[in-house]
Formats: sequence, C-alpha cells, structure tokens
Amino acid sequence: MEKSFDQLLSLNVDEGCIVEYVWIDGYDAVRSKGRYLKNIPSKASDLPDWNYDGSSTNQASGEDSEVIIKPQRIFPDPFRGKPNLLVMCDTYTPNGEPLKTNTRFECERIMNQAKDLKPWFGLEQEYFLINPNTGKPLGFPNDKDPEPQGPYYCGVSGSKMFGRDIADAHFKACVYAGIKISGINAEVAPGQWEFQVGPCVGIEEGDELWMGRYLLQRIAEMKGLDVNYDPKPVKGDWNGSGCHSNFSTKPMREKDGYQNAIIPALEKLSKKHKEHIAAYGIGNEDRLTGKHETASIEQFKWGVADRGASCRVGHDVEKKGYGYFEDRRPAGNCDPYVVTMMLVKTCCLED
Repeated sequence: MEKSFDQLLSLNVDEGCIVEYVWIDGYDAVRSKGRYLKNIPSKASDLPDWNYDGSSTNQASGEDSEVIIKPQRIFPDPFRGKPNLLVMCDTYTPNGEPLKTNTRFECERIMNQAKDLKPWFGLEQEYFLINPNTGKPLGFPNDKDPEPQGPYYCGVSGSKMFGRDIADAHFKACVYAGIKISGINAEVAPGQWEFQVGPCVGIEEGDELWMGRYLLQRIAEMKGLDVNYDPKPVKGDWNGSGCHSNFSTKPMREKDGYQNAIIPALEKLSKKHKEHIAAYGIGNEDRLTGKHETASIEQFKWGVADRGASCRVGHDVEKKGYGYFEDRRPAGNCDPYVVTMMLVKTCCLED
C-alpha cells in the first residue's frame, strides 16, 4: 500500500504541467492551491489569473468573497519536479484594486522609483521548528528547560542539534527552485535555525523570501512540524527570532559610499525609528529589549560591528569606505515586502 502511494506521488506529467499558486493571506501567512495547465509557461505573464474564497483567509466578506490572484514570479517546483512550477502571486479585488494586504503592489511601485539606485538586499530569516504535540521547539524537554544557549549556535552534536534534516532539505529545495539562498546555520537555541536570501535586487527579495518561507513550511509539514517566525516564541534567557536586513544602493557600494551614502541613510533612519518599528513585525517589543544582541525598541542607535545596535556597519565597510549596512530591528515575522520598501523609501526617496 505504501509503495503504491509513493509511486503515485512520483508520477511524471507527460504533457503540460501542474502549477501551485502561492499567495499571502490576511494573517500574514502563505497559502496555496494547484491547477493543471496544458501548456508550460515560460514566464509569470503566461499564466492565467485565478481566484479563491477570501472569506476563508480574512481578506473578504462572505457576501462578496472572491479574491483574484495574479501570477508575478515563477519557480521550478522541488516537490513535483520539473516541468511543474510554483508561482508567487499577489491579491486583488474583482475590480482590479490591490487588497490592503497586498503589500507587494506598493513595494514594487517604490522599487521602480528607485531602480536607478539598484537597491540590493540580503535578509536573514530566523525561525523555530515546533512540535505541535508539545507546543515546544525541537530539543526542548517536556518537563524542564534545556541547557542554556551556548552550544547550539552552528553546533554539531546529536544531543544539541535538532532539525538539521529539515534545514538542509530546505536549503536544497531553495537552490532547486532558483531562490537566491546564500546559506543556512543553526541558531542559539535548540530547534532554532536561520536561512539567508540574497543578494537580491528590488522586488526580488520579497518574492524570494516569501517563497523560501513557503518551501520551509511545506518541508516541515512532511515531518509533522510547524514553523514559528515570532520574535520571541520562547520566553526567558533566549535570543528571539529576527530577520536582519542587509541593504545597500549603488552609491553606497561606490568609493566613499560609507561617508556619502551609508551614514546619511542611517541618519534618516534615526528620524523614522517609530515608523519602522511599527511596521517591522508584531510582538517585536518582546525581542528588542537591549539584551540578547538587540538594541532597545525605545531608541535608535547605530555602530560599527555593534550587534547591540539598531543598525550595524561592518568593520570591513568602515575600512574600505563603501559597502552596506544591516538593519537588525525587523522581527522574524516581518513582511519582507514592507521592510525592503521602507528601507528604500526612507533612505532613498525622502529628504
């Protein structure tokens, strides 16, 4: 019986392809559904629009529940294999208006305004793998706390490392799908991991991080596990989960970019601290306490090589005089479309 089931899952499509439409719902989470197409699309615009019941996703009322999804980016599907596809979509009313939850629409508009500056991003997504039967991260005993953080970060040990198979399967799935994943590592708590996406240009970063989250959640699902991106899912003396956001523009990457572009951008961010904090993830006040390699949520500060700063500049950037900086404030559950959009808007499009 089991062999027969595996054979069905491994069947190839002889003609056309299966496309999994992926979108963001009204709870800041990914959802998806699949359809069969007789012709294999080569780009997102070859795909037809589709729809779903928005009353079931917190995006529409039951009396007028249809939400339109428009394909924006296609990726090879690591679950069904080529030529099957995943497609990142955004959401609209039947009249063509972007939904309030469609943050991609505004992000793309801002990125187009700044396209001559060639904004680059690299986001570091931290997360916990959760056992839904206990509600605790992998590696946390049912009746007590594990050893304090220290041996887990980038660790190697059967008694310390939990979920490596999922993190590695996700790494390979992202590479297969063409996502610009640049690395993974175990983080400071049991069952906590990180993956990095970038460098990406403009709207690419939001598309690829969201699709990276989708792949991670699908893989965790296969093991009966959940993925938690909350900024402080484990209370106490543990680091939270962030989404550190590395950012640069063409002027920042050129000679004297540190003085001429990076420092002025950081000064602009200092004046918009509250606006950024409000948009950088729900529950972030539990993470940004001034402890556990964070700055206090109450104030903005930046520094060279300071992991307790709101924004950090690397020693190499200061020495060379050009490069990028890292905004350490975004929470693990942030919307990457919003974070990247606000960085460009504040640093590049406002005086």
